[in-house]
Amino acid sequence: MSVGIKDVAIAAGVSPATVSRVLANHTVKPELRERVETAIRLTGYRPNLSARRLRSQHSNTIGLIVPDIRNPFFTTLSRAVEDAAYLANMRVVLCNTDENPSRETMYLRLMQEERVTGVIYAPTRETAAQLDRLNFDFPVVLVDRHGPPGRHDSVVLDNRQAAATLVSHLYARGFRVIEGLFGNTSSTARDRLSGYTEAMNDCGLTPRANFVAPNPEAAVVAAREILSRKDKPEALIASNGLILLGIAQAMQELELRAPQDIALAGFDNEIWTGLIGSGITVIQQPVADIGHSAMRLLFERIETPEMAPRVVMLSGKLIERNSTKRSA
Repeated sequence: MSVGIKDVAIAAGVSPATVSRVLANHTVKPELRERVETAIRLTGYRPNLSARRLRSQHSNTIGLIVPDIRNPFFTTLSRAVEDAAYLANMRVVLCNTDENPSRETMYLRLMQEERVTGVIYAPTRETAAQLDRLNFDFPVVLVDRHGPPGRHDSVVLDNRQAAATLVSHLYARGFRVIEGLFGNTSSTARDRLSGYTEAMNDCGLTPRANFVAPNPEAAVVAAREILSRKDKPEALIASNGLILLGIAQAMQELELRAPQDIALAGFDNEIWTGLIGSGITVIQQPVADIGHSAMRLLFERIETPEMAPRVVMLSGKLIERNSTKRSA
């Protein structure tokens, strides 16, 4: 007889929701976590063994498909997913797509062939648009990026609000010519573009958006062109951490300083953003929470396949540094 989350909850004397939170490595009181982990060991619970999907011989494996493992955002996300999978006695197969739809197709096919228990996936915009036409025999939870409404569970940042926050912050500091450099492959960048554009319009400013492959190499080239113009902006916003890195590299090449020559802000509170120059203002994303929430949704989907799709939207936090201070 298979053991489910409810059995573990009864053995631990807690609610099924608490068991799910422990499995997904969410914050739980230490004494509750100890009781749940003890109950997991005593009952022999494994999420995949208790799910109806696994009765068709699915493996004890989670697939994790990300666009660029070099991006610290996805490195941290991968660690959060692996930690939760380890606690549940499950393995993780990590695939890197390089934002290439053909590679995505190949890895999705691999997940089918390997009969994985479920997949956590950050799709390109091109593949995301086709997800409602693809049928998988495993549950899929989308992270960082969304797909067609009402099809898959997803965990995303409130990207529109986060981008609007950066614009509002720069406007409040006296900047009026605010340009944006956005990735050209994901729904995340598209949502951040929407937030940027709406906030610029609300402030009575003219949006100036540029698009680039979301990696430092492409961003250096694009930023070098923007920063070399006679009409270069007063402030520049990057839509992800790798693009922000490329802009910082281009500024170093051109011997430009922030904020004396141009204000700079972006996404992802990586260690280097607090060290370079006078520190760069960023939106800090709750990356570990995104990974933990994705695993929680996946475990719950495995347990109850028929439930309606859910969207978890988390908020970012503005980390203000000297790169957006108005020069005297």
